[in-house]
Amino acid sequence: MSKTRIAFIGAGNMASSLIGGLLAKGFGTSQICASAPSPETRAKVAAEHGIEAFADNAQAVKDADVIVLSVKPKLMKDVCQTLRASLTPGQLIISVAAGITCSSLRNWVGEQPVVRCMPNTPSLVGKGASGLYATADVTAEQRQQAEQLLSAVGIALWVDEEVQLDAVTAVSGSGPAYFFLLIEAMTAAGVKLGLTREMAETLAEHTALGAAQIAIDSDDDAAELRRRVASPGGTTEAAIKSFQADGFAATVEKALSAAAHRSAELAEQLGQ
Repeated sequence: MSKTRIAFIGAGNMASSLIGGLLAKGFGTSQICASAPSPETRAKVAAEHGIEAFADNAQAVKDADVIVLSVKPKLMKDVCQTLRASLTPGQLIISVAAGITCSSLRNWVGEQPVVRCMPNTPSLVGKGASGLYATADVTAEQRQQAEQLLSAVGIALWVDEEVQLDAVTAVSGSGPAYFFLLIEAMTAAGVKLGLTREMAETLAEHTALGAAQIAIDSDDDAAELRRRVASPGGTTEAAIKSFQADGFAATVEKALSAAAHRSAELAEQLGQ
């Protein structure tokens, strides 16, 4: 990707994080540009990253190898249809907008190679988890370009079927909110048990961070790691048994199924 030129259409938080990640990986500022309708947004991204920012999308995509669509899903159709006349055959289109299918994107931009991505908010701090899907005409080199782009802010994993991005949305796209909910609940419970809110929240946050790091670093699965912590007759086992008695696993499965179903519904609505 050393000579690849990348244009970001939209320069909000996700685009800014990707740009920062690419620059940290050795990209030059001359290889990256962005466009945004807001003068304030253009000034911010230019000042923060030292790249050129345009008001005109057509000017941004000129000579670009990769075009990253980073606009709100509700704006995507208008942006793509307006941009279509400025594209040249073979330019890779990467969409980081939730719920917009490859079919819809190709209807709007023409028969360009498309990679659809589902990043999540931890990408903003370089700890993202993204799912990617490529149309059949995406070359091996372009797949590598897309993977390296998303890997600049975390991990990037390919799915074989586009419908699997609904599951990615349920697990990782929406996933950070589940952990925030658990931290919120643990904090409230800690306060009821006699801790200050600040102490309970800090303990819950750092416990979540440490547990995730252990899971990432270990060769064992989460079930085995849980068993090691839950000594027979101990405090952890008492809590786990309470969770299980209340149908914890079934509750999580039901919640993720609801998220995946809603992801599919939104794709249908937004693609019209």
